[in-house]
Parts: sequence; C-alpha cells; structure tokens
Amino acid sequence: MSSTLTAEEKERGAQLKRATYASSVGSALEYYDFALYGLASALIFGKLFFPNDDPATGLIKSFAIYGVGFLARPVGGLIFGVLGDKIGRKFVLVVTIVLMGGSSTLIGVLPTYQQVGVLAPTLLLILRLLQGLGAGAEQAGSTVLMAEVAPVKRRGFFAALPFIGIQGGTLLASAVFAYMGTLPEEILLGWVWRIPFLCSILLILVAVFIRVKLNETPTFQELANQKEVARQPLSELFKNSGSLVFKGIGLRMAENGGSYLFQSVAVAFVTTAPLTQDKTTGSLAVALGSLIGIFSVPFTGSLSDKFGRRTMYRTGAIFITLFSFPAWYMLSLDNKWLTILTIAVGIGICVNTMLGPQCAMLPELFGNRSRYLGVAMSREISAVLAGGIAGIIGASLIKAFDGSWVPLAIYMFILSLITLISTFLVPETAGRDLLMIEDARTESIPVITDSHGFQITNTGSTAVIFDGETRRVIKTEEK
Repeated sequence: MSSTLTAEEKERGAQLKRATYASSVGSALEYYDFALYGLASALIFGKLFFPNDDPATGLIKSFAIYGVGFLARPVGGLIFGVLGDKIGRKFVLVVTIVLMGGSSTLIGVLPTYQQVGVLAPTLLLILRLLQGLGAGAEQAGSTVLMAEVAPVKRRGFFAALPFIGIQGGTLLASAVFAYMGTLPEEILLGWVWRIPFLCSILLILVAVFIRVKLNETPTFQELANQKEVARQPLSELFKNSGSLVFKGIGLRMAENGGSYLFQSVAVAFVTTAPLTQDKTTGSLAVALGSLIGIFSVPFTGSLSDKFGRRTMYRTGAIFITLFSFPAWYMLSLDNKWLTILTIAVGIGICVNTMLGPQCAMLPELFGNRSRYLGVAMSREISAVLAGGIAGIIGASLIKAFDGSWVPLAIYMFILSLITLISTFLVPETAGRDLLMIEDARTESIPVITDSHGFQITNTGSTAVIFDGETRRVIKTEEK
C-alpha cells in the first residue's frame, strides 16, 4: 500500500513540476511579447508604421494598435475558455501558446510603411489581433492549471510561481530594449528592431515541448469521471457567476492598468518634451521593477496562504492608491534615477503585491464547471478596460495637457480606488476546495476532517467527502 501511495505522490510532484515549467514559459512568452510590443509602441513603431504623422499623433496611433490586441483578448478568452471547460486545460494551453507566439514572431518579418505603405500598419493590426486572441486564454489557463494541481495549504505560493515568468519575460524585453536604445537610430529602425520579435520562436518551441507532456488537471479529470463537465459553460457562467466576473474585473483594474501605465505610458511620458529622459531610462526602470517582481510575486503569494488572499490584495491596492500622485510627480521632475526608482517601485511593489495573491484567488472564486471561462473573462475584460486603453488614454492625456503629470495621476488613482473597493466585495478564498461546483460565497463553508483523514464539505444541497491530501472525491451524498 505504501509503495502505491509513494508512486502517487511522486506522480503528483512530477505533475506539479511540469505544470510550473509549462505555465512559467507561457507566462514569460506572453509578457515578453506584450512588454516588447508596449516598449516598441512607446519608442519606435510610430516612426516605422506612421512616419507621416507628427510624433504625438504617431504615438497615439501606435498605442491604438497596441490597444486592439487587448480588444481581441476577451474574444480569445471566451473561445478558448469555453473549450477549456468543455474539453480540458491541456489542449487549450498548447493551442494558445502557438497562436500567440507565432503572431509575435511574424511581427519580426513585417514590411514597414516606407516599403509597402498603408499595408504595413494593416498587417501589424492583424497580427496584433491574433496575438491578443491567443493571449486571451493563455494566462487564465496557466492560472487555473497551477491552482488545480498545487497543494491546498501552499496554493498561493505555487500558483504565483509561474508568474515569475511574467517578470522574466518583461525583464528580458526591457533589457533588450535598453541595449537597443543605445544603438544609432538608423540601425535600430533599419533591421535590429526585428530580432527580439523573431526570438519569440525559441520560447514557443520550449513551451510546446513541455505542454504536450502535461497530464490533465485532477479537478477536470474528476469532472469528466463524474460526467459533470458543463455543456454550455458560457450561459452557466453568466447565469450563476456573473456578479463574480464583475468583481474579478474590479480586482484587476489597478493591477493590470497600473502595470501598463508604468511599463508603457510612463516610459513614453519621460521621453516626451519638455522631459528629456533618453530611451534607455524607461527600459532600465521596467527591467528593475520586473527583477523585484521575481521575488515579490511568490513572496506575496506565500503571504496570502498565511494571512488570506483579500488581506494581501487589499494591501497592494492601498499601496498603489497612495503612490499614484507621488509617482507621477516624481516622474515629472526629469531626474533619471528618480524615474528608475519610481517605475521600479510601481511595478515591483505596488502592482505585484496584488498579482501575488491574485494567482490563486481568481481560480478559487469560481466553481469547477466554469472556472477556466470565469477566470478568462475576469482577466481579459479587465485587460481591455484597464490595460488595453491605458496607452491610448495616457498618450491622449499627455498630448491634451501638454505633458502635465496631474491627469495621469488622477487616472491611476481612479483605477486604484476601483480595485480597493472591490477587495471589500469578494469573499476570502484561501484553502477553498477546487473540486466544488459551487462558486465561492461570502459566508465560509466549513470543512471537517474525520479520523481517517477524509474531509467533508457541506455545500448546502450535498455533502462532498474527499481525500484531504489528493483532493479526490470519495463520495457525494444528497442531503
């Protein structure tokens, strides 16, 4: 008996390791691509694809195409989220990484406006749409995958580990652009800008290799075994969980919006007249913030196991709310080192204190039948409302108010308040059983451990008896 249990424990450990690698590489690719595109939008795409416009208008158009990718994300989240809840997590994770990474690689071979005219920005728009479709379910899938295979008591920590890939991808993109910013402009705009996009194919190959070796998650396997897989995940989600989707969107406004404001808009702001920061300053700042995030994301995820998801999330929301006005004022002072410090703290501390607990919290909010779609809709609708239009609004505010920092600070403050209020509207989810079909509720659902190590959860209509270690359902009794 002990040898069988040992074999099962080894397999669970191996699956956890494979899931961590698979999710981390996918996260690294997504945020490498998006950070790369955001930095390119702020610094070079206007000159390559909109050379006939004045710099401010070219910047707005460049960020507009950047925002289009976010508009496609909810569509991708909807399509692949439904598939993830109907046919499983593994298949979707392979498809999305190929679609997202392939689109990014093709950006590296695009012709510019000088070569083919208006066709150039049109092709860029199409690839950005495809990139957004893949990304729309990629991060939701990684989040759900890790939450469903992680040990319950350390779910916050393990679910946050793949998000080191976010920091790694952003760090890599920022470091690449920091180096590229030192090159003569004619070389940078001639062909060097293509290299980082073409390198996406390396991450694709690694991610696909790892993901095809994954097993399906035990929670989805249990759904399939019990013949409980949702036939209509979308209608079921919005019938039973619509309010949770909106609360999840609220939770993401400061985290996602703040991330892109610091990563892209702040970089554009400090290089726009009358400010005089060079192109490397913003890239170095984003790189430092991402380096801090490699440690702060799993650390705050681990703290959420101890102190609760809401407590840690609210702490990050308070940080960014209080930091909004001082941050943009310091950026306006045109001091290189103060700029680097401000952006690094904004990304590494304020944003990532929310991201750490979010990794486990969003999957824990939703029941097993519609979890993938619920997480995808919460993440990707908020990605449009917060991150997607942040560049457009930010660039427009810079132009409309002649580079004043105050409107940008007000914008970030509003996003932060929305998230802070949302932390009071969601239940505490730490330690929740992910086999449960019901969504998280405001009142806690007691879990009783019997003398045999089995756990009993009363959900209102049923009593679910499951193994406290493996999370396998032993028996479901109608009350």
